[in-house]
Amino acid sequence: MDKYPISGNSLEKFYQIDGDRFGQQYKEHLSDYYQWEQRQHAQEWILFPENIGPFLSIDETSLSNGDLYTVITNKERNGKKGTLIAMIEGTNADKVISILEQIPEEKRHEVIEVTMDMAPSMHKIVRSCFPKASRVIDRFHVQKLAYDAMQEMRIAHRWNAINDENDQIQEARLTHRPYVPIRFGNGDTRKQLLARSRYLLFKSPEKWTDNQKIRSRILFEQYPDIQKAYSLTHALRLIFSKTHEKGIAYTKLAQWFNDVSDSEFKSFNTISAAIYTHYPEILNFFDNRSTNASAESFNSKIKAFRTTFRGVIDIPFFLFRLSKIYA
Repeated sequence: MDKYPISGNSLEKFYQIDGDRFGQQYKEHLSDYYQWEQRQHAQEWILFPENIGPFLSIDETSLSNGDLYTVITNKERNGKKGTLIAMIEGTNADKVISILEQIPEEKRHEVIEVTMDMAPSMHKIVRSCFPKASRVIDRFHVQKLAYDAMQEMRIAHRWNAINDENDQIQEARLTHRPYVPIRFGNGDTRKQLLARSRYLLFKSPEKWTDNQKIRSRILFEQYPDIQKAYSLTHALRLIFSKTHEKGIAYTKLAQWFNDVSDSEFKSFNTISAAIYTHYPEILNFFDNRSTNASAESFNSKIKAFRTTFRGVIDIPFFLFRLSKIYA
């Protein structure tokens, strides 16, 4: 039963059993849960030093009610048995460090590289527990900051369009005439244009459909600032996807900073400052082109497992099942 992430309830329709009762019997009698050496502290942390490897990921995940756990995984195990190294309640750096320091120092010094996001707590944990490892900030977290800034501009324009439309509707009512919205060549109203442009702004131009090409042309004609923001976001994407030498990436990022400064977009200047603060760790991506995708994938596995349980009520038992599969 521990080979696949299933619950007792999922067996009901196949074996005509009471899923809740079977799940309880599995916990009480069929499994070795009560002999599990980590059961007493599983609510707060579980640790598997034997699974440590040279390439790690650190991330956070939620189990229930928004409670976060810090998760450390071994990339080389590809999300299979031996992947999970530690799950620790919360994201407090000092608490996580105190648990990870139970791993022998010589094993922690064998870690070559750790991928993470920009959270200061993650930086502190990795620097303290894996001092010889290269710290790599995930490129997708960096790109997401730019995407969010661009979408923030689109949303601001959309609210303005909604307010303008409401004013025009109200004016039409007061003058007893029908309201007829202005439509662009593709049939979109201004409000629809801004709403329907959301997904095309996430794509490279070569991936746009014919309709998206038409919509983007209209959007950029109407909103040159969104076009500039899209160009900045796309340029950052290309630096990560097309550049393979760290020195060249350094030069291109410096030029990108200059372009952001010239744009005078407040939100992009904020992103620029955040990237500048983490410059060395971001550039470390170009050493091995490592990302935190494995951690995101593992988080997806946890969420899928959580779904089979229809939520997590008994956290220690949930982590016991999780460790059977992935630790």
